[in-house]
Amino acid sequence: MKQPVFAGFSSPAAGFDQPFEMLTACHERVQRSLGLLGRIVEHIDTHGHDAQSRVACADVQRYFDLAGPHHHEDEERHVFPLLLASDAVGTGVHEAVRRLQLEHDRMHAEWQPLRQMLQRWQGDSPVPPTADERARIAAFDALYAGHIALEESVVYPAAQRLLQGDALAAAGEEMRARRQGPAGGKG
Repeated sequence: MKQPVFAGFSSPAAGFDQPFEMLTACHERVQRSLGLLGRIVEHIDTHGHDAQSRVACADVQRYFDLAGPHHHEDEERHVFPLLLASDAVGTGVHEAVRRLQLEHDRMHAEWQPLRQMLQRWQGDSPVPPTADERARIAAFDALYAGHIALEESVVYPAAQRLLQGDALAAAGEEMRARRQGPAGGKG
């Protein structure tokens, strides 16, 4: 049986009692959301817009509107300050953190036109993606790919050595509490 073009997400079960595993699982959801965005474009090219593509557009938008910002805030509150305050991690980690902070701002800015595009695509008379929109999608995907690789190879391992025990548990609880607010969203 053929897999649906826009199959749903099934992330690994990582909870707030394991904050770094949860952050890594969030990266997997980011990658799946970006993959879904690419499949939407392929679907539109082949079949045009339809109910299936509109639902998939809403799924991608929901992820980057809700879960994505929570994920960035988790890092900005619990990972980055810890590393920047530590002399034990070295200048390479400090430079990586500063780069990631700038990339969070850039991701937010680059998401806005993509969000508007997805909203149009969910409308009654959507048009196929333009060359500029395709380039924006590719750039957003590439930005996230490099960002995730740096976090998982340099930043998270350094932070895991510093954030342990009660401090780790407190970070996980704060992450959980923020998500139980009115906007919700795993991330």
